[in-house]
Order: sequence, then structure tokens, then C-alpha cells
Amino acid sequence: MNSAPASTVAAPAVTAAATPARTEAPAPAVVESDLQIAGDILAVQHLLQPAREHPATVAEFAGLARSIAEDRASWEHLVRYDATTRWYHRLRTGPGYEVWLLSWVPGQGSGLHDHGASSGVLTVLDGELTEHTPRGRLTHRAGAQRVFAPGYAHEVVNDTLEGAVSLHVYFPGLTEMPMHHCSPAHAEHVPA
Repeated sequence: MNSAPASTVAAPAVTAAATPARTEAPAPAVVESDLQIAGDILAVQHLLQPAREHPATVAEFAGLARSIAEDRASWEHLVRYDATTRWYHRLRTGPGYEVWLLSWVPGQGSGLHDHGASSGVLTVLDGELTEHTPRGRLTHRAGAQRVFAPGYAHEVVNDTLEGAVSLHVYFPGLTEMPMHHCSPAHAEHVPA
């Protein structure tokens, strides 16, 4: 069987008479990704990846936080509540990241702050925390996760009558936590 090489096969000729008149085609439909629709990678379960020994992506850090949260025996016995200050304990470190366990008695808050050059994942382990941002207020119950980028400013407060526990993964490890003077929970109104 003789066949010509693909490069020598001639394409059919198209003449002007054979080409139909061009009409205005409808605009292509906008196709949004699952992430664009959900608005948060944590809301798209099939995009979340299981934790790796050395996470490298936001989804993997979220997976690391979920796997630690599910292993209550690894952290529950460490939790302490302190009425004078927020209690915290560095639970784990890895290449380029660290994991912190925090407890919150009723009324305790972080103050408005950002995390410098660090990104992070906040996971509520027990209780409920309220996050105040310049865009509004979010309530996070046990199991909720929040991912944030460097420079993201927020205030986290325990507005309930019960204690709360949270897990914080920072990558790179937290080296600064600049405080902002105005709390979005108690916004200051400055006259013009």
C-alpha cells in the first residue's frame, strides 16, 4: 500500500464561490471555571488536594490544615484557655511553613492585623469565630477554613459565650504581624 507522506498531501482548494457569505457570529458564551463560580478554592471540593508531606500549593496547605484538624488526638490535649491573653502553641514546622494552634475565650480578639509576607489558612477546630474585614463580617464555625494572601488584613474575634480553638498555617512562616489602628469591627468615622 503506497501512501504519500502527510506533508505532500494537498488540501482541497477553496474558491470564493464555494465560501458562504460571512455573517456576524454570536459572541461565545462566557465559561466560568468552578473556582470563579464558587469564589473560594475551599468551596470546590474536587480542586482540593490531599495533604503532602511538604505542601507547595494553597490547596495542599488547606489539605494539611484539614488533615491536622481531623486528627484531634494530635492537638486536643494541648489546648489551654487563658483569660488574660490569647493562648497559642506552635504545633508543627516544615520547610517554609509553620502551624499554630490558638484558643479563644469569649470576647478575645486578635485586633486588626495582617501577616506581612505570609499567606495562610485559618481553620476553626472548635466553637465559632467572627472575622471582620474591611469588606464585612464573616462567621466561621467548626470545620470552616479561610485562605488569605500576603497583606490580607482582618480581625478575628470570639463573639460567643463558649471557647473556640483555631489552627493557623502560615507560609512562609510568620515573621511579622503588623497591627492596624482601626478595627473594622468598630470602624472609626473620621469627619471629612
